[in-house]
Amino acid sequence: MADADTSRSLALRVSTFELAATGVGVILGAGIYVLLGEAAGQTGGAVWIPFALAALAASLTGLTYAELASSFPSSAASFEFARRAFGNRLGFVTGWTMLFAMTIPAAAVGLGFAGYMGEFVGLPSRLMAIVLILLSAAVLVRGVTESVRIGVSFAMIEAIGLLLVVTVSVPFIGIGPDGGSVDYLHSPDGLGGVLATTALVFFAFLGFEQIANLGEEAKNPQRGLPIAIVTSILITSVVYILVTVSAVSVVAWEELSESSAPLSLVVRKATGADLANVLSVIALFATANTVLFTMLAGSRAVYGMARDGSLPTALAGVRRKQRTPWVAVMVISVVAILFTLIGDIGDVADLTNASVLFAFAVVNAALIRIRLRGDVMPGAFHTPLSFRRVPLVPVLGLAISIGMMVYTGFEAVVFLIGLVLLGLIIDLVLNRRRSGTNHPEILSTTG
Repeated sequence: MADADTSRSLALRVSTFELAATGVGVILGAGIYVLLGEAAGQTGGAVWIPFALAALAASLTGLTYAELASSFPSSAASFEFARRAFGNRLGFVTGWTMLFAMTIPAAAVGLGFAGYMGEFVGLPSRLMAIVLILLSAAVLVRGVTESVRIGVSFAMIEAIGLLLVVTVSVPFIGIGPDGGSVDYLHSPDGLGGVLATTALVFFAFLGFEQIANLGEEAKNPQRGLPIAIVTSILITSVVYILVTVSAVSVVAWEELSESSAPLSLVVRKATGADLANVLSVIALFATANTVLFTMLAGSRAVYGMARDGSLPTALAGVRRKQRTPWVAVMVISVVAILFTLIGDIGDVADLTNASVLFAFAVVNAALIRIRLRGDVMPGAFHTPLSFRRVPLVPVLGLAISIGMMVYTGFEAVVFLIGLVLLGLIIDLVLNRRRSGTNHPEILSTTG
């Protein structure tokens, strides 16, 4: 490996199109491929409704991230936004929870990749997941341009897979499976089922916030970041709603709920086994892409917090030539490998959602406070709709984030409380160690 540079800066290489494609790629990941069956079991033919509600929730918080990212571009976006509004302690806790929210899914989705790969290669699932994580780390260390271009290519393949589902399902829409009818508004568990499922499938929309972590590598962050965040949410929302309507039109929701590969089942029912196998291959690209982009964003968050002194500064080591935070990439990789022991994506979705929703609540509150203080950056994107100096979009985003946390489940809430308390303890310890040091320097490392 080349010698690392002690500079704190990363390369300005990511275009607006690449930012948007990155967002689409990380959002259109394993969530829709895996969670659709469970969502259909709770909401029946109305499965599209929780996806639409989750899209609305994502849009509100996405607009908040768009304004803050445009105003304060940072590799550790959530940490930076919370720190500016509420100080270092809450900033650290927010960044801390987001680190887990970006690392745990990489492990679980890596296992999902192994599950699909197991249809073709008879190797232990954890071994294949670890290999994928290590390969992703190698790509990330190689360079952000290479990482984004590979991710964009994979995102296009993902989109083709989901459009395939929609295309083959067109003759069934309005007719239903086996010539029966579909009630697209009926949910077997009623409103409670819809709200609980909304909290679950919100996992499938996560990723727009990760675009903000590329703020320091964007060529034009003030313009590019808002466009990328809004565009990625809009595109994925439309695709998800089309896919969910298509799925329950081809396969009865009861049968869909029992499938571990619901989209492959849809294609098999509509066309035959050959195309279903093609979709399984596409699912490999989808899961691999989610791992790559999640680790990309997670490593930037570690780098940003370390560079600013909230984590050990040794974690901010940057390679001289590629300008990539290689130490942070290695840390994220090791943690992701350890979390491969969890395995169940439903449980992981709940844990991730609880962590992310806490951070989203803080970030929405941060924008409210920043606006009330009058810290408006000239030339930055501003969310629409305000009452006097109070921006209404983050107010709604804050309320929805708190509301959805209630539906993530008791275990997830307990996990979140423990994670926050652990973050507070770590921050206190690190603060003591930092006392007496005015300007910590990033250690010279080799990458």
